[in-house]
Amino acid sequence: MVSQVMPLTSSALNRRIKIITTSYFELTFLNYFYFKGAKKIRHLLNGLILTLSLQVNFTVDQIRAIMDKKANIRNMSVIAHVDHGKSTLTDSLVSKAGIIASARAGETRFTDTRKDEQERCITIKSTAISLYYELSENDTAFIKQSKDGSGFLINLIDSPGHVDFSSEVTAALRVTDGALVVVDCVSGVCVQTETVLRQAIGERIKPVLMMNKMDRALLELQLEPEDLYQTFQRIVESVNVIISTYGEDENGPMGNIMVDPVLGTVGFGSGLHGWAFTLKQFAEMYAAKFAAKGNAQMTPVERCKKVEDMMKKLWGDRYYDTANGKFVKSAIGADGKKYPRTFCALVLDPIFKVFDAIMNFRKDEAAKLIQKMDIKLDNEDKDKEGKPLLKAVMRRWLPAGEALLQMITIHLPSPVTAQKYRCELLYEGPGDDEAAMGIKNCDPKGPLMMYISKMVPTSDKGRFYAFGRVFSGSVSTGLKVRIMGPNFVPGKKDDLYLKPIQRTILMMGRYVEPIEDVPCGNIVGLVGVDQFLVKTGTITTYDQAHNMRVMKFSVSPVVRVAVEAKNPADLPKLVEGLKRLSKSDPMVQCIIEESGEHIVAGAGELHLEICLKDLEEDHACIPIKKSDPVVSYRETVSAESDIMCLSKSPNKHNRLFMKARPFEEGLAEDIEKGDVSSRQELKARARYLADKYEWDVGEARKIWCFGPDGTGPNLLVDVTKGVQYLNEIKDSVVAGFQWAAKEGVLCEENMRAIRFDIHDVTLHTDAIHRGGGQIIPTARRALYACELTADPRIMEPVYLVEIQCPEGAMGGIYGVLTRRRGHVFEESRVMGTPMYVIKAYLPVNESFGFTADLRSNTGGQAFPQCVFDHWQILPGNPLDATSKPGIVVLETRKRKGLKEGVPALDNYLDKL
Repeated sequence: MVSQVMPLTSSALNRRIKIITTSYFELTFLNYFYFKGAKKIRHLLNGLILTLSLQVNFTVDQIRAIMDKKANIRNMSVIAHVDHGKSTLTDSLVSKAGIIASARAGETRFTDTRKDEQERCITIKSTAISLYYELSENDTAFIKQSKDGSGFLINLIDSPGHVDFSSEVTAALRVTDGALVVVDCVSGVCVQTETVLRQAIGERIKPVLMMNKMDRALLELQLEPEDLYQTFQRIVESVNVIISTYGEDENGPMGNIMVDPVLGTVGFGSGLHGWAFTLKQFAEMYAAKFAAKGNAQMTPVERCKKVEDMMKKLWGDRYYDTANGKFVKSAIGADGKKYPRTFCALVLDPIFKVFDAIMNFRKDEAAKLIQKMDIKLDNEDKDKEGKPLLKAVMRRWLPAGEALLQMITIHLPSPVTAQKYRCELLYEGPGDDEAAMGIKNCDPKGPLMMYISKMVPTSDKGRFYAFGRVFSGSVSTGLKVRIMGPNFVPGKKDDLYLKPIQRTILMMGRYVEPIEDVPCGNIVGLVGVDQFLVKTGTITTYDQAHNMRVMKFSVSPVVRVAVEAKNPADLPKLVEGLKRLSKSDPMVQCIIEESGEHIVAGAGELHLEICLKDLEEDHACIPIKKSDPVVSYRETVSAESDIMCLSKSPNKHNRLFMKARPFEEGLAEDIEKGDVSSRQELKARARYLADKYEWDVGEARKIWCFGPDGTGPNLLVDVTKGVQYLNEIKDSVVAGFQWAAKEGVLCEENMRAIRFDIHDVTLHTDAIHRGGGQIIPTARRALYACELTADPRIMEPVYLVEIQCPEGAMGGIYGVLTRRRGHVFEESRVMGTPMYVIKAYLPVNESFGFTADLRSNTGGQAFPQCVFDHWQILPGNPLDATSKPGIVVLETRKRKGLKEGVPALDNYLDKL
């Protein structure tokens, strides 16, 4: 074949290479050989390229054509706990689309595009890839929503499972409508599974479940079929408990989103070995077997009905009388004979037989089974034995890509279906304006509404692709748009840019393809928008459009590091690098302290380590010195102010009388969750506070603002009676409050859970004597005095730690936790395995080096996962320099370059 191939010109070769780079060749490698000019190599490469280029079974033009069929698009993310096998499983989907060879699926981890992801074997950044999949006519009958032909476009995002990168999961969920939740069937539902599933349900995303690592249950744990069924049943129940806890009821706009094997929304299999099935696959086999001979004349709809009936028999308390080939409802027959469960007899038993015959090297039995199941093996696979043969047989009998892509296309919603019920959560503006109607109807003719969820670094240093989803209208190269940042307020000009879009591109894993225009319902990358947006934003062509709602993260940046350039002359490069870093990660915060320190704040140790590595190698490209990690604290109060605090304005003509008191328990969390928020309608907010926290309704209606940043968990409340000119100074007092809430008096950390009441105000009658310059500093002094007179306290962040370990390692874990001020509040055994799960609370300040310490004390048998959980008061008085909080305050003040010691009350309190 090779000798007959015509040599390609270098430009044609480069075009081919572009298609092929997915097949493990590096462009440079090919070019190097090509231009070395050896004739034989050139012929060989041309032939190789031609053969390989036939593998990718769709082109950009095909994808563009199907983008218009919005009912046939599926936007979905793969979410799970760390190490439950998302990227490995994604390989099976990618290989089904012909992008990688099926023999390499499970080992390539195609969506782990960074070098450190491949080295560490964890996903760090979420990666998007578009797949084209065709359903057979018989299978399209299973789809209950509207459809348009049999070709489907699946935009898949593989997301990280490590809690430090869960902001990447949030960004992925925002632009998708469905989620494939992967659970390791040996470990079960873990802490991060719950976190990401809760986020998905909060964004109104429909889940389907995949039980992964079934090969481990069979080969390592050697479970019996009934035990394996019970394990599956428990996992399905655990997932459904989370869905019902955080989801809306069945009558809500999404309907019932519980996962159920009978409906085909639960898959089982092994991503590493590349095989998977849902009950639909087995139901089809048995429906054909049990059906009458007139089976051939069935219409797709009749066939679908028959398969659905069979699926109901394959799960739950249904049993199979093997002697008579009948399904029965009780486990024990009339003659006292025990019947096996149908799932065990008809689904698990054939799989167990294949495993048993091949792994115990019973060649004749294995050959018979392979022949009976009509599996065609390649010549090279026929010579294999043991695990390699098992892999080859299972992958051909129950291909994972086929089963999962069917589950995704049949059960996950298309943009047409999903945007109807997601619109009210996504769009901040009125529910009936043009933009909202465009989103609801997924209307390609409507005004453009697009949400940018993250920035993806390009090969061009310092530039980013803006990655997002078109919800309404369509976006095209050269289109003039309004680029609105998160701080944009309709009617104002802040954070708004009118610019044309330079280029639109299609994101394909580690490659990008140019594309002319992209209609609504699709995921797309934009070039040239990165100069105007920092992390996220809304892009629209509608003048009255409001913003798309800002994403809520499940973690917060509580761990900080100060960075500086080793060579002071590199400071401008460092500043530029920090700007790029804050673009590249949805969560990271880069702050410049008043002392001139550059602070990078992240969600945890690993997150910071990756961010600093990126800063040094990719963004700033200079050697960097970093401090030890430090934790951010919060300032709060534990009692009501013991005196009325008075502060006079600099001109002595205005007086503010205020008191502070702590929040009721749970209120700060409600504010952070958004149950009580500044955006809420006044009546609804007052009613909520009056009912749940027994507030006076009048006071609840006179909340002036939330702080810091207008949304934080501190409140300024007006409890005055009949004060003249009060509304005229409201803006100035609010400005003073925002300033004070952001930088508390103890060590300039954010305040938390403090309610400030304005009791009385005396104002000068002449407006010129009560301007901002007089009121803002006065308000701030009054607030500081209130804090100091109300038993101030320091709050520290606390992690929830989940540790999986065998029984023997538990002593070592307790020892490590006790040394680090942690305490265990729950321990439970994972049923069917020798593993235990320990849950504990651990202060973030004590968590540095915790993983290494734990491993060395348990012989590497314990694996911890830390999630930020809550803030707790650090016991002791921060005004006493010898106490633990006192030392924290002194160290923080010293680090920030503030005067030593907390300022005395006299600085803020005035005498009458």
